[in-house]
Amino acid sequence: MAKKDNIVVGLDIGTTKICAIVGEVKQEGLEIIGIGTHSSKGLRKGVVVNIDTTVQSIRKAIEEAELMAGCEINMVYVGIAGGHIKGFNSHGVIAVKDKEITTADIARVIEAAQAITIPTDREVIHVIPQEYILDQQDCILEPLGMSGTRLEAKVHIVTAAVASAQNIVKSVNKAGLAVADIVLQQIASSEAVLGQDEKDLGVALVDIGGGTTDIAVYHNGTIKHTAVISLGGNQITGDIAVGIRTPSEEAEKVKKKFGCCMTSMIDKNETIEVPGVGGRKPRIISRQILGEIIEPRVEELLQLVNQEIARGGCDNMMASGIVLTGGTAIMDGMVELAEQIFNLPVRRGLPTGIGGLVDVVRSPMYSTGVGLVLYGKKHSTTVMFERGDKQIFNKLFDRMKGWVKEFF
Repeated sequence: MAKKDNIVVGLDIGTTKICAIVGEVKQEGLEIIGIGTHSSKGLRKGVVVNIDTTVQSIRKAIEEAELMAGCEINMVYVGIAGGHIKGFNSHGVIAVKDKEITTADIARVIEAAQAITIPTDREVIHVIPQEYILDQQDCILEPLGMSGTRLEAKVHIVTAAVASAQNIVKSVNKAGLAVADIVLQQIASSEAVLGQDEKDLGVALVDIGGGTTDIAVYHNGTIKHTAVISLGGNQITGDIAVGIRTPSEEAEKVKKKFGCCMTSMIDKNETIEVPGVGGRKPRIISRQILGEIIEPRVEELLQLVNQEIARGGCDNMMASGIVLTGGTAIMDGMVELAEQIFNLPVRRGLPTGIGGLVDVVRSPMYSTGVGLVLYGKKHSTTVMFERGDKQIFNKLFDRMKGWVKEFF
């Protein structure tokens, strides 16, 4: 296959599916030219638990994407999630030497904000500037060239367990690919589904996947809080399998076809056919029963999201409301139930800002994959993580410093 220099590939390694999306960078924008998906068996709650199985799934998704795009893929932007992800805010202060802010001063103040004690089994994967303060003047987004004597920076730092991040890189490398960058999944999804006006006014992105629910809160154009909850669509599927006594695979199909988060939206006379376990005959049950199983679990999940947003001190920052995305957000009644719980406007987030195969990827389940491609186009970097690379996080730190410069 031919190699193309102007392609960007996003690889969403999820708990239920692995998805590779190929984008071609053109003068008029980004065009999606290929997509490949394969079921994911080697992950649990966003973390790799079986490398060989994960490698096989990655290879199959990549082969499918290569076939559709008609090009060879050798480098990808990879999403990272899981309960091990922790995000927190930090603050740094420096004295300005020459009274005028230079790029070196900005790098120094970011480094000062990052100078905190982190356990040895954790490493920083993102340092995102929120705002700068120059001689008590706050809300400065770009201090370069301004005059002052004291520069402060407020940043959001995201850390991950070293082993979990290394296992993701190792899985991708074993599939014959280099990792261009590791990106927090909700940051990637934000690139695809949030508008700049929403980020300015204040919005919470809630990406409900199979194994995890990822949260990112934006206000005044920058990220204020990130969190990962180790609950997702798989827990709902498990409840259905037990509640209506059917195998997990069949429960997943029933959830996708008939699932509804609000029993009040279901016709009381509606029935569904449920496959039996161990060769037993299928049974007919009321769809209302299915709704009664799903609603409490989804309500519990959304309440946990609400508590997490409150814990981050972001209750009053979401003037434009909540955006739900991820495969589980497709379910009927999800938006209506979320509006009741959050008491805010809620919408489903679909990937935007792309051309090409728009109709193929226009679904919340592809938000992270498309977002990784958009992130790759925006923050193109020469840093790669090769097979056997022991200095993964030294490279991440180098990449991060370059990313800080590109951010504004």
